[in-house]
Amino acid sequence: MASTTTATTLHTQFRPPSRPRTPRRIHKYPSSCCFSVRAAAASASAPAQREAAAGVPWGCEIESLESAASLERWLTNSGLPEQRLALEKVDVGERGLVALKNVRNGEKLLFVPPSLVITADSEWSNREVGEVMKRYSVPDWPLLATYLISEASLEGSSRWSSYIDALPRQPYSLLYWTRTEIDAYLVASPIRERAISRISDVIGTYNDLRDRIFSKHSDLFPEEVYNMETFKWSFGILFSRLVRLESMDGRVALVPWADMLNHSPEVDAFLDYDKSSQGIVFTTDRSYQPGEQVFISYGKKSSGELLLSYGFVPKEGTNPNDSVEFLVSLNKSDECYKEKLQALKRHGLSESESFPLRVTGWPVELMAYAFLVVSPPEMIQRFDEMAVAASNKGSSKPAVNYPELDEEALQFILDCCESSIKRYTKYLEGAKGSAEVSINSKQANRTLLLKQLARDLCISERRILYRSQYILRRRLRDMRAGGELKALSLFNGLRNLFK
Repeated sequence: MASTTTATTLHTQFRPPSRPRTPRRIHKYPSSCCFSVRAAAASASAPAQREAAAGVPWGCEIESLESAASLERWLTNSGLPEQRLALEKVDVGERGLVALKNVRNGEKLLFVPPSLVITADSEWSNREVGEVMKRYSVPDWPLLATYLISEASLEGSSRWSSYIDALPRQPYSLLYWTRTEIDAYLVASPIRERAISRISDVIGTYNDLRDRIFSKHSDLFPEEVYNMETFKWSFGILFSRLVRLESMDGRVALVPWADMLNHSPEVDAFLDYDKSSQGIVFTTDRSYQPGEQVFISYGKKSSGELLLSYGFVPKEGTNPNDSVEFLVSLNKSDECYKEKLQALKRHGLSESESFPLRVTGWPVELMAYAFLVVSPPEMIQRFDEMAVAASNKGSSKPAVNYPELDEEALQFILDCCESSIKRYTKYLEGAKGSAEVSINSKQANRTLLLKQLARDLCISERRILYRSQYILRRRLRDMRAGGELKALSLFNGLRNLFK
């Protein structure tokens, strides 16, 4: 989970949106580069609170097909093979790739050559800027963010100008939500904290780059080009388009043309490097008819994660990977509070932890945490084994089995679940006021869009909580009914003895 603590090392959260189905890996940055989030930068600073007035001077409107056609021509002239897909306006997403011919299940598509892929090793059009960035051993994420800005500022003299012209001028990203909008529209969702943390990290990254590099080389990094607004744009592009190519040693990359593919939770096709064809491909897992939009998977992500990085929320009930972060905490009035907290800290946990709830249930780690919360003083010797199970840091998943605590632990989870449902319901019923916005048609449309996205997310997350509530109530009812039957059987047995 992303933390809102500002003193932590930056970039452990800056990982590609992981379209491959293999597990995401956190980027480990070299110790020689100590870019960190500063408290002053991560606080409610002015750049984070202002809405973009004019935005960046490059890119296009999200639905533009003219720039996309120019991109396709440039890619073809630069070595992209003839495509079985075309870029068109689509129902799902503003633009997307559609089949030109029948596409079979299991067919490989795209074949983007590595020469048309942007990585940390790509050649800089402005070599002096590139040499300075590499001299400071800047990690991949901020390096690529700076690279995009550098190439975009050169306009037609950059080899990537056709690609940059086809990128959205304002990516669909929570980076473009103001703090007021986040607080107003995401008040019920745990994704609010992650959005605040991400924005703080981007601000901190820019401030560190400015203080450590840009200010010392102002002739190469003028502020009118390298500023908070342009970095918000470049990080928005990275969060929504960067992929990890496992067959290229896990390298992260921007893949022009391939990044026009939209996501569907119903497919499991992903981008990767194909050694036999020496290109970036994906293998379809279903067939497509001519004119039908072709999809890939951005990874097994919850609706909140999709909103955070990509700016959309799947239709309710269509995301099989959906989950909601479920917060539970120790009770500070517990007479064993200190002992339980110490046990948690010994295993890397805190008094409040989040666990993913899914429609299909909850993880054993949540159950272990609940056991610790409700355990009585006489079980103090078992606090550590409960904390180990909650952290899942043992060599194997420990058995979590405390039958004497089952009912109380499930009741604890149910109480937390119902408290969360109330918070969502309060928001959805309009109890919370909306953010103040200026009255003009463009801003009104934006406000409607953000409200609808937030509402869709809250409905999806509340649906998971409702399902968990139902399961918990049934399980508790069955347990209590079983207890009553046992008590009745015992009573009848005793009565028979005295006949």
